[in-house]
Amino acid sequence: MGEILYKILIKGGSYLTIWRGVQATVYITLMSLIFGTLLGICVCALRMSRVKILSVFANVYITLLRGSPVLMLLMLMYYGVFAGTDFEADSIAIVTFALNVAAHVAEILRAAISATDHGQVEAARTLGFSKFQAFYLVTFPQALRIAKPVYQSAIVNLLQWTSVVGYVSITDLTRVINNIASRTMQPMITIVIGMLIYLVLAYVIHGIFAITDYFGVRKS
Repeated sequence: MGEILYKILIKGGSYLTIWRGVQATVYITLMSLIFGTLLGICVCALRMSRVKILSVFANVYITLLRGSPVLMLLMLMYYGVFAGTDFEADSIAIVTFALNVAAHVAEILRAAISATDHGQVEAARTLGFSKFQAFYLVTFPQALRIAKPVYQSAIVNLLQWTSVVGYVSITDLTRVINNIASRTMQPMITIVIGMLIYLVLAYVIHGIFAITDYFGVRKS
């Protein structure tokens, strides 16, 4: 077993290749999350707008993006929309995942805002709060607490979705693991190692949220 692990993890600088694959996966996940969250906030605002055409547009966007397979969307963007352009593969992947994440974030936020206590907003308004103050000080904090667990799961899902970027020639963790498995002829052990690395990354995400929860409780 020691010799097998040496071939998989050490020989030929495999650990460096795996590390670069982890970096690519984390980079795409993080950038997609940042841009997707910002776009999702905007889409949520449009979805909850009283202007009918904006609300319908946002609803169609959410429905299409949430219902489309991520791999098919990535291939459409890479081989269709951005074909022949100077965009690099990782940039196209980030755009694709950001568009998908935005649809999920928009719906998460909409559901969270809808689940807040509207009576408290009305009470704040009667006390002289402006509409913005009532939303920012009353609705928004409650919505964040409601949305937080679902948002955390969405980040883990995003991390898992990035495993398909190898289809557009990006050397991420999954592609690295696949290459090492082919080279060493040890697919079972190599894939298990890859799954464990993804599991560690997922628990890092859970740990970050647990830390924020801990300090949030202490602060309150």
